[in-house]
Amino acid sequence: MAKELGKANRGALWAIVAEGFFSRLSFGLITFALPLYAYEKFGLSFAEIGVLAAFNQIVAIGLKPFMGALADRIGLKRGLNIAIVLRSVVTLVLAFAAVPAQIFVARGIHGASISLRDPTIGALLAEHGGKKQVAQSFAWYQTAKTFAGNGSKTLSGILLGLTASNYSLVFLVAFALSLIPLAVVVFFVHETRAEQSVSAAEVAAPTPHTGINKKTIASFTSLGCMISGSAYLMNSLFPLFAVQYAGLTKAEAGFIYGVSPVMSLAGPGFGWLADNVSHKLVLSVRSVANVMSSIVYLLVPSLGGVIVGRATDDLGKAAFKPAWGSLLAQLSDLDKKRRGQLFGFISSGEDTGEALGPMVGGVLVSLGGFQLMLFARIVIAAVTEVYTVIVTHSLESHGRTRTGRETYRVSIAIPVRVVAGLLLSFGAGWAAGQVTSDHSQASAKEATPAEEEPRPAEGVRPRCSSDPTVAAIQKQLHEC
Repeated sequence: MAKELGKANRGALWAIVAEGFFSRLSFGLITFALPLYAYEKFGLSFAEIGVLAAFNQIVAIGLKPFMGALADRIGLKRGLNIAIVLRSVVTLVLAFAAVPAQIFVARGIHGASISLRDPTIGALLAEHGGKKQVAQSFAWYQTAKTFAGNGSKTLSGILLGLTASNYSLVFLVAFALSLIPLAVVVFFVHETRAEQSVSAAEVAAPTPHTGINKKTIASFTSLGCMISGSAYLMNSLFPLFAVQYAGLTKAEAGFIYGVSPVMSLAGPGFGWLADNVSHKLVLSVRSVANVMSSIVYLLVPSLGGVIVGRATDDLGKAAFKPAWGSLLAQLSDLDKKRRGQLFGFISSGEDTGEALGPMVGGVLVSLGGFQLMLFARIVIAAVTEVYTVIVTHSLESHGRTRTGRETYRVSIAIPVRVVAGLLLSFGAGWAAGQVTSDHSQASAKEATPAEEEPRPAEGVRPRCSSDPTVAAIQKQLHEC
């Protein structure tokens, strides 16, 4: 019986991974085409397109805690099916949109879909992954999404080129692809607990309470916001950084994006480490990667340096999802009936960080250039690492008596990590200061005109050369 249950869980798990792949393959077409569609067909300004791009996340952030609670009540599988159907509706609205308001409606529906889909996916992965493979489950899901997302954007560009920018056809192709994940979930994903749903009275309380206090939820939500915010601080600004600060060509900057899918292959390896060694250790890779990539960007602003920095950044992203998912699965085990609601709350914190990061990054670049933004990124990442240690320890010690090993970790290991994080922050700050100083000095030298060779005073002829031949030529030219 246990073996049959294990096989069923593995089958459902791979079905969830397939759903992530085909969903991202479908919606990646829209991600690439939508800004061009809004600009060329409806004449939206760049500012309006920026609002359009962020509109779905704005809607999702506000709805996620309540949609997560709804998923707990109606069932995770049913909630995921509804989310996929809403996504399919988005593609149809875009395909037949006639006025700009309709594409904003489509983005709003997409936000509602995200707010229901993200909590249910997180809860299903936690449910089917098992205690020994939950991080690897999140890792494979994220890797599948990354590959599908990059491939679909390429496919979208090819389709637009072959069809002379027929956007409606691209959106209809996205609709057809969106039916695949719906079929996969309907036939292959099953919930393993009959007690998954909760009563309407329990749903009325907006915050999970059984086994998890509000302070713990707030701590993890803010931690997710800090980690995502520091990671996405220069996400939207990377092309500008590569071209203007590092001096790369646009072709070179575009080439660097090919690093992302390659580095995402490390995700399952990090998932194994999180499951078998320590999810806290793997989680710290995200903050360390933020610090190290920022230092590389500052010290080596060249093609090679930017490639190494980008690869380090992507490696941190590959490590984050499996470790973070494993941590949230452990937290949700304290209140299994409210997995969806818990994932909804904490996921809204991650989305807030992703939304605020690029905005804060833009303000910092405006105030002090890319040097100031990278220095701030280093400091935020170091502070986040310290906060990660504190929050994860609070979960580890939740409801248990401290053992001798835990006493050692609290008394020695954690303080050492905190001190190391602070030293890394100060060292990185010093390096950033040195680089900024060197750049300032170089700019000053370039701005100062080179000293001209001293000229003889007017009216005073230079002496003729001691060589008779040269002297004769100088006299013919009246140079002496």
